[in-house]
Parts: sequence; structure tokens; C-alpha cells
Amino acid sequence: MGFHDKIVISAAITGVLTGAGQFRVPVTPQEMAEAAEQAYNAGASVVHCHFRSSDRRSWGFPTWDLRTVGEIISAIRERVPEMIINMSTGVVGGDISGPVACLEAFKPEMAALNAGSLNYLKIRKDGSWAWPPILFDNPVEKIRKFLEVMRENDIVPEFECFDTGMVRCVEMFRRNGMFEGPPHISLVMGVESGMPARADLLPILVDEMPVDAVWQTIATGPGRDRIWEVHRRAAELGGNVRTGLEDTFYLPGGERAQDNGRLVEALVKIVREAGREVASPSEAREILGIRRGR
Repeated sequence: MGFHDKIVISAAITGVLTGAGQFRVPVTPQEMAEAAEQAYNAGASVVHCHFRSSDRRSWGFPTWDLRTVGEIISAIRERVPEMIINMSTGVVGGDISGPVACLEAFKPEMAALNAGSLNYLKIRKDGSWAWPPILFDNPVEKIRKFLEVMRENDIVPEFECFDTGMVRCVEMFRRNGMFEGPPHISLVMGVESGMPARADLLPILVDEMPVDAVWQTIATGPGRDRIWEVHRRAAELGGNVRTGLEDTFYLPGGERAQDNGRLVEALVKIVREAGREVASPSEAREILGIRRGR
């Protein structure tokens, strides 16, 4: 099996919206390190990190406190030093000082970057909002500032795209000189107010990408079968894939996953059935264009 048959698996181990007091998602440094190790042992090379307070009574709210973030990153690096850390940077509003300070202080090899704005909505069966409507605002200047910080700190940006327009914008950013090199695109599918988790959309989305793009699928939402169908099709089309408790609680058979490792194991099985093999951390760095290691 050649190098181009290798697939990078990422694990999003906790997320930002899941109630840590209700669901046993990891939030403390020890829990985050244990979850990263479970995912790594199952086949993941990348750990996507949101950072949350350790107080489960307060829902495990997101935090950019440098001490807390530093303890989490140190715990993960100590437990799984070969794993690639991909830091979230998502914030609502124009104040990006928290994620910028963390990028500059800890210099992860990769960082996620939302490629555009989205009305972040979810509606109940009775027509009421599941939460007050949120504008997840990511105007061009906000994106530009993040890219400048990432370039200065040799961090590979990963553009999270919630709809087709965002996919198309990534090449505009490059042509405008906002970043250089092959773009890294994550297709976020299944958010209720974004593009749906449908495997049949993938060929269209891939066709809209720059030819040199490195891409992966992130699938979430209530359609449990669709999530795994999306990842299978991504593997068939040459993409990379991501799973984890941020994205889904359910295994392909419908049973509840108790940890991130079980989800990664299920994804490894699917990508092998699609004729791909899992990339090692060193192979993942080469595929993702990461020039430095930990």
C-alpha cells in the first residue's frame, strides 16, 4: 500500500457545547490526556482540543485561561508526545485575545479556523429555539488576524467550512495573500443550520475545492447512520476523517460509545473496508505539511 493510500484520523475528544455535568466528556487535564491516549492507541494521529474549565458543576465552560490550557496541553504532550495537537480557536465576537494568547504561548502544530460566519441554530419539534439564535461571526478581518498569528508561529491552519460558500472562500483567501501553500479544509456536515451530513454531497464539495487541498470530513447531527456513511465516502474519495465525542456519541451499530477510543476503532474499521490504511503520526505530519514535530 502506497503513501497516498494512507488516511489521517483525527479525534475531537470533548467539544464545547456538550454539558460536562450531564455527559462524561473529558475536561480536566488528566481526563483530556487519557482520552487522547485512547484515541491514539486506536489509530488517531491528531487530537482536536477545546479547552474547558474543570468544574463540571459549571458545565465545563470554555476557557482561554493560560494556566488551564497549559496544563491540558502539557498533560497530553506528556502522555502521547507523538500526537499532533490541533487547537480550536472558535470565539463569538471580535475579541480574539484569548485564543491568540494560547496560540502564541503553546504553538500547537495545527489550529482550526472557521472560514466564515454562520447563524448557529437548532430548533425543537414544537418550533421553539433549542438555544437563543447565535451569530457565529467570522468576518474576513478576524480570519486574517488569526492567519497572521498562525504564520508567525509556524502553525498550520485548518479551515472549518460549514457550507459550500465557505469552501469556495478558502481559495479567495489564498489568492488575496492571506495564507500560502495547500489549504487544509474540514467539511463540517450535520450542523442543523449548515450543510447536511450527506455522503452524496462530497463529490460536489471536493469539486469546489482547490486541486491541492488536503481535506477531511467532520460529521455530526441526529442522523447516526449518515455520519458513518459520510466518513466511508470520504475515505473512498481520498479524504481524511475525524470522529470523537465532540461529533457523535453513537457507534455505527447505534450503540452508545463510552469513550473516544471506541469511536476511533469504528472509524479505522470503516476506512480499511474502503481500501485505505491509517497514517502514523510521522506520515500524518508529511500528509498535512507539518514541518516541525513535538
